[in-house]
Amino acid sequence: MEGVTDGIRDIDLTNEITLSQLKDLTGLPNALIVTNVADAIFSDAQAKVEFERSFMEYDANADISYLKSFRRARIIFTSPITAAKARIHLDGTSHFDKQIRCYFAQPLDDDNMESSPNLELPAPHRQFLISPPASPPVGWEPVPEAEPVINYDLLAALANLAPGEAHEVHPPSDKHPGIVVHICEDPVGYATRPKLQQTTCPVRKS
Repeated sequence: MEGVTDGIRDIDLTNEITLSQLKDLTGLPNALIVTNVADAIFSDAQAKVEFERSFMEYDANADISYLKSFRRARIIFTSPITAAKARIHLDGTSHFDKQIRCYFAQPLDDDNMESSPNLELPAPHRQFLISPPASPPVGWEPVPEAEPVINYDLLAALANLAPGEAHEVHPPSDKHPGIVVHICEDPVGYATRPKLQQTTCPVRKS
């Protein structure tokens, strides 16, 4: 509804509305969602009265319901015109040190409400992205894995490595650097290092 809400700013709602301008407002809902509502409005009765008075100046019969957990309020007006007036003039205003934002509520589909009072599941447009298909498509065949490439010259060079010496495994070229492996000698005392003792299992009592 952003494109619609931007278009209503070009209409002078303070004066008499022409028929062409009224046609532009027919697609608007008659309800607003107010966000960033101050906590004092939910707990203080006087603060709630002042908050409701600011919206009832545009429609004395407006119905206001509160969503404390979300710090929001839903206001249903008698017509889209009064809802548009309140949205234009009160959006961004400060109430008890909180700058509220006013948005048009998404209108409900009357056809679906008449057939079923419950919300319908969304259309499965992207259901294929949530879970894979139960079976592969027709004509699908698995691709055989390629055989691994074994460099026997590299294996032979690694087998001939000796500790304490530098071995050129691959000579350098114009496009690739050379590979030189330096073999470390065995550390002193490695063979005499004590082994870790395994923890014995407890004896099971019969």
